[in-house]
Amino acid sequence: MTNILMQRLICLACAISMPVYAEDFAYHYRPESLDVPNVGGMSVGIIDQQNEKILGEKVYREIHSHLDVIQNPWLEDQLDAIFRNIVSQTNLGAPIGLLIIKDKQVNAFAVPGGVFAINTGLLALAKNRDEVASVMGHEVAHVTQRHYSRSQEAFKGQGLLALAGILVGAAIATQSNSGAGSAVMLGTQAALVSQQLSYSRDQEREADRIGMQYMVAAGYNPNAMADFFERMQRSSVQLSFMPEFWMTHPLTTARMSEARLRAKQFPNVKPNISDPDYELIKWYAAVLSNDVTELQLKTLQAQYNQAAILALTAFYLQQGDADQAQATLNTAQMQIRKNILAVLLQTDIFLAQHQFDRAYQTVVSQQKIMPENRALTYKLAEVLNRKKQPAAVFNLVNKILQDNPHDVQGWDLMQRAAVIDQASPVQAIQVLRYRAEVEFWSGREEEGIKSLLHAQRLAKDNLSLSATIEHRLKQMQAERLFTLE
Repeated sequence: MTNILMQRLICLACAISMPVYAEDFAYHYRPESLDVPNVGGMSVGIIDQQNEKILGEKVYREIHSHLDVIQNPWLEDQLDAIFRNIVSQTNLGAPIGLLIIKDKQVNAFAVPGGVFAINTGLLALAKNRDEVASVMGHEVAHVTQRHYSRSQEAFKGQGLLALAGILVGAAIATQSNSGAGSAVMLGTQAALVSQQLSYSRDQEREADRIGMQYMVAAGYNPNAMADFFERMQRSSVQLSFMPEFWMTHPLTTARMSEARLRAKQFPNVKPNISDPDYELIKWYAAVLSNDVTELQLKTLQAQYNQAAILALTAFYLQQGDADQAQATLNTAQMQIRKNILAVLLQTDIFLAQHQFDRAYQTVVSQQKIMPENRALTYKLAEVLNRKKQPAAVFNLVNKILQDNPHDVQGWDLMQRAAVIDQASPVQAIQVLRYRAEVEFWSGREEEGIKSLLHAQRLAKDNLSLSATIEHRLKQMQAERLFTLE
C-alpha cells in the first residue's frame, strides 16, 4: 500500500489533523448560540444519522477486535468525562463510548455514531485536560458536520463490515505496528478511499473553527490547541499518522500564531499551567501501557509527586507485588489517599492478599457515597464476585448496562457472576447470554451469535427467556449483516 494511500486512509479515520489556515476571524463567541452550520438534518449525506449510529457500533466492535484496547474503568471515565463535556455542546445523541488504545503514536480519531479513540501516546504528550479537549473538539466537529457522509457517493452500496473495515484499517495503519492495517482492507476498499475519502481543506477549516467553539463552550482554554501544536512540533515522536497535507506542509510559527489569534476571539481563560488531576491520568496511563519504568516513578516519588506515588502503586500491583504496592501507597498524603483511584488501588491490594472483607469495606463505603461512579461500582462488583455474592453483582451492574449496553467490562462481570450462581435454574443459559455479549462487543461477532444460539436451544422450554434471547439474536444477526444502500 503506497504512503499516499495510507495518508488518505488516515485522513478518513480523523487522525489529529488540525491545520490552521489564514482566514477571517471576525466571528464572535456567543455562549448562548454557537456558530455552527446546519448541515440539513437526516436528509444530508449518504449515511443518515441512524445508520451512523449502527456504523459507530460496528467500528466500536472492530476496534476492540483489532487494536490493543486498555480496559480500565477509572481511566476510561476520566477521559470520557472530557469527551462528554465536548459532545454536550453539540446536537449529537448520547455517545457510544471512548476507547483507549495502547500505542505510543500520538493519535486520536472520532467515528460517526459517537465513538472516540485515543492513544496512550497522546496522553503522554498532552500537559492538561484542556489540550486533550482541543483534540476532541476538532475530531467531534468532523462528526457533527458529517464530513464522512458528505463525501458524495463514497459509501453507497458498501456493506457495514466493509465500511467498518476501511475505518478500522485506517486506524490500525496509524499504530506503531502499522503493517497490520493493510490486512483489514480489501484492494477495492483501499481504491475507494484513495479516490474519494480524504477531507477537504474547507472541512478541516470548519473542524478547526467549530471544534474550538465546542471546547470553549465546555469550559476549556482555547489556547490549549496552539499549545498542543507547539508541543507536537517540538516532540521527537515520529508523526507518521498525519494526513498528507501535514506531511507536505509542516507546522510553522505562522500557523501556530494563527491558532493563537483564533483563541483570542474568545473570553479570557486562566491558563491551566498545573493540572495535578491530569498528571494522575498521564502517569497511570503510562503504567497501564508499560511506557514508564520503576526508576522514573521512584524518582518522582522522591520529589513527593503524589500522582507518581499512585502510579508506582499501580506499577507494583501490575508486577504482582502487593506488599510493595501497600508500602508505596502508605507514603501518599492522606488527602490523595481519599482519591477514587487510591481507593481502587487499596481495594486491589486487599484482593491480591485475599483479604476480601477488607477489600469490600474499602470500596463499599465510597461506592455508597457515589453510586453513579462506574469505576467504584465495577470494583465493588469484582469484590462481590470474589465473595461469591452473584445476586448483588447483577443488581449493581445491570443498572449501568441499561444505559451503556456496549460495556464489555460490565458484561464480563455479569458472566462471572452467572458462573458462580449455582442456585439459578437457568445458570447455563445466563452464562451463555452474558458470554455472547462479551464476545459480540469485543468484535467476535460470530462467536457471540453461536453462544446465543446455544442459549436459545437450552431455553426452548422457557417461553419468556426464549423470547428475550430470540429478540437479541435477531438484533445481533441484523447488525452483523447490515448494508448501507
